[in-house]
Amino acid sequence: MAASYGTTAALKERLGIEAADTSRDTLLAAALAAASRGIDRATGRRFWLDEQPVQRIYRTAGRVARHDDGELLLVDDIGSADIVVEVGSGGSFTTVTNYETSPDNALADGLPITGLLLFGNWGPATTRVRVGTRFGWPAEPDDITEASLIQAARLYRRKDSPEGVTGSAEWGVVRLSRRDPDVWNLIEPYVLPGFG
Repeated sequence: MAASYGTTAALKERLGIEAADTSRDTLLAAALAAASRGIDRATGRRFWLDEQPVQRIYRTAGRVARHDDGELLLVDDIGSADIVVEVGSGGSFTTVTNYETSPDNALADGLPITGLLLFGNWGPATTRVRVGTRFGWPAEPDDITEASLIQAARLYRRKDSPEGVTGSAEWGVVRLSRRDPDVWNLIEPYVLPGFG
């Protein structure tokens, strides 16, 4: 199940809502969930970790980069060191153990594993690789949490600015920008190539 980045309690604090006031919790939770999924779409990845291991199948065609040591299979973000890798075609798979994760020390640095380096080659372009693990990030990055809270506060306040227009006695009427520059600055380093 998709997780929200940040908490309703942190969002309440940001908006100046008393912690004991639960009358707006449903709206706040919806804004936080929408902000979190928007960040997922903008970056092309998700920052929560699967609760249980799942299996994904990758075709090697177009996903393998050649290195001096072997071939690097690019995979979705992996946030767990417990990985089962199998190679096959059709319905028959064989377990593979002669691989390393990439980048080096990713999990120790709080980053996901994004590739599997096989000492040798993954086989012909028709080969499929089945990976069983917990996909996602090992921990939610602070930048993503902050971006989610900023965007959730903006979405929550949106009910007071119909048609994307807000105003004050000091500034007059102001049109809201499509993209919050602070949110974008926080999430931009996490955007996968081809997204954003």
